[in-house]
Amino acid sequence: MKIAISGATGLVGTELKAFLRSGGHEVRALVRDPARRAPGDVLWDPARDAVEAEGLEGLDAVVHLAGANVAAGRWNAAQKERIRGSRVAGTRLLARTLAGLRRAPTVLIAASAVGIYGDRGDEVLTEGCAPGRGFLAEVAEAWEAAAEPAAAAGIRTVHLRIGVVLSPRGGALRRMLMPFRLGLGGRLGDGRQWFPWIAIDDVVGVVLHALTNDALRGPVNTVAPDPVRNEELTRTLARVLRRPATLPVPRFALRLLLGEMADGLLLASMRAVPDALRRSGYTFRHPRLEGALRHLLGR
Repeated sequence: MKIAISGATGLVGTELKAFLRSGGHEVRALVRDPARRAPGDVLWDPARDAVEAEGLEGLDAVVHLAGANVAAGRWNAAQKERIRGSRVAGTRLLARTLAGLRRAPTVLIAASAVGIYGDRGDEVLTEGCAPGRGFLAEVAEAWEAAAEPAAAAGIRTVHLRIGVVLSPRGGALRRMLMPFRLGLGGRLGDGRQWFPWIAIDDVVGVVLHALTNDALRGPVNTVAPDPVRNEELTRTLARVLRRPATLPVPRFALRLLLGEMADGLLLASMRAVPDALRRSGYTFRHPRLEGALRHLLGR
């Protein structure tokens, strides 16, 4: 296949690009900096509402992963706008451009997030559940809505509602490794919040599944079938690393340090399950947390 990827230098994009190329597919990255452009890459600049549309003609698929890191800093007004704008503007630009092509791709796979459900306690969250409340929920809802021009033009559109991606190369797991290896790990708050995780191998696997499964469209919870509470995550990672994990971080301390981001990212409870993936026949490489961690960490 001929596939374009935005966010190709991010955690998921880097793995996906290498995986697809190893399978013989042609991958074009959407890049902002002309100096870093490789042959075949497509220049785009969502901030200026500009993209080289001709580079997207005749593709089989577009995988849209670009978006500012939600954990890069405290959520002040400027950071919130950067997070929202990087997702909504880029998605709208791509969707509108793809819809206007003479030879449009057959599928657009667009990243979203389980944050769309908000803090929902013990409620089991399938793709049929309504969006929740809060900053991340509002962003994710607008993010998905921005892809509507592509869907309206007949392009099969898949919204991957991605959970916390586990990889030692980046993201949450990489941040956790140092304190846990030093024996300084512990639950966050009371540890009762649900943690919707997925191994990086399965994120790549889900993208490939979505590329080749014509029946899959709309929202897709991209999470492992075994969600765990934060306290279980803590115990499991400590066991895999053979370290104690007896230093909990109180809720008030997280809020003092991170402000609103603590509630949105670390203390919110989202018991999301991959209902659409199960119905479509996807087989998880790492369905259980301990097995996933042992594979990822070589333990």
